[in-house]
Amino acid sequence: MKVLLIGSGGREHALAWKLAQSPLLETLYAAPGNPGIAECATLISLDIDDHAAVAAFCKANGVTFVVVGPEAPLVAGMADELRAADIDVFGPSAAAAQLEGSKGFTKDLCAKYDIPTGAYQRFTDAAAAKAYVEREGAPIVIKADGLAAGKGVTVAMTLGEALAAVDDCFDGAFGAAGAEVVVEAFLDGEEASFFCLCDGANALPLASAQDHKRVGDGDTGPNTGGMGAYSPAPVMTPDMVARTMKEIIEPTIRGMAADGHAFQGVLFAGLMITAKGPELIEYNVRFGDPECQVLMMRLESDLLPILHAAATGRLDTVSASWRDAAALTVVMASKGYPGAYEKNTPIRALPADDAVSKVFHAGTALKDGQLVATGGRVLNVTAVAPTVAEAQKAAYQALDRVEWDNGFCRRDIGWRAIAREKA
Repeated sequence: MKVLLIGSGGREHALAWKLAQSPLLETLYAAPGNPGIAECATLISLDIDDHAAVAAFCKANGVTFVVVGPEAPLVAGMADELRAADIDVFGPSAAAAQLEGSKGFTKDLCAKYDIPTGAYQRFTDAAAAKAYVEREGAPIVIKADGLAAGKGVTVAMTLGEALAAVDDCFDGAFGAAGAEVVVEAFLDGEEASFFCLCDGANALPLASAQDHKRVGDGDTGPNTGGMGAYSPAPVMTPDMVARTMKEIIEPTIRGMAADGHAFQGVLFAGLMITAKGPELIEYNVRFGDPECQVLMMRLESDLLPILHAAATGRLDTVSASWRDAAALTVVMASKGYPGAYEKNTPIRALPADDAVSKVFHAGTALKDGQLVATGGRVLNVTAVAPTVAEAQKAAYQALDRVEWDNGFCRRDIGWRAIAREKA
């Protein structure tokens, strides 16, 4: 099978690395890719915003399956155009991708189909949003409705912080994504990420992970796209997984199909495990980043036929098996992230991959033969071991062999799970 992978981040490097191991794979192309992806795929110079050009490349090169990594092309309708050209694609239609493309769409779906989530209101006017915030009080959550690269959410612990977040959205801090704002109740509990493949009717639960959104140790500082993750998440017990499937995932799949937006792809449920059980914070319609990196390290099964089954309505014919081991990844980011940071800083050396650890490239490029950091989140140093504590130790040992003066990381990734292991 000839496959095209869309994307250029750490998530896509992890997917490329796993797809490249498939005996069913003939050729793996990637657009635009990165230097890490280039080690396991042929990079193609394609404008991924030009969906017709992507389809034309596939037709000209015998590509029969496209795996879309990031959310923006899905929200923009890439999957629709590829399917119209009779090309199998892993990823939802633009209509189904509204689950991530619009926070309000998802909250309305939850209300319609009785899916547990925080109470909310939608606003297109700053004054009305502020009046609601002042009535409800803090803590409260302010979300830009549209795609904001993981940065459009403020968990406001004070009224002042909440009102400022409303102003940020309507003043254009998140561009068009902030033209509508969702204000929702603060959910108290422990967060977890849960992943499930869907083919429009069937669901295949994958695995759980736990992300670390705050930039600083001890979960301090502003939210980021994610500073590290581990899998599995101990809070996702077998009972909690069963409840999540029954109360959240399955009603979503049925509801989307009933509303004419059958969902094909991966449902990434951001959950809060509260005293009442699992509640939905938000949906993403692609693998998490950096959660994908730890999932791929733990997945024993061949990824390619599983993704293709989801894309072609045959998910009931496949299964996924997982290593019992834990996996943990630490994000190395450019100093200053999630604010302004210097670009094109040199990365002089990376540790060699081995049976325990691997470095996934996220925001890197080659300039005159030198590996440089081009993004905010740049490297994902990942390790697998019998326990989270051992995986953490191995990941940081590998990370400390990275030679990059402008990089920084959190030093406490996995702290919740490790505290449980010691208890």
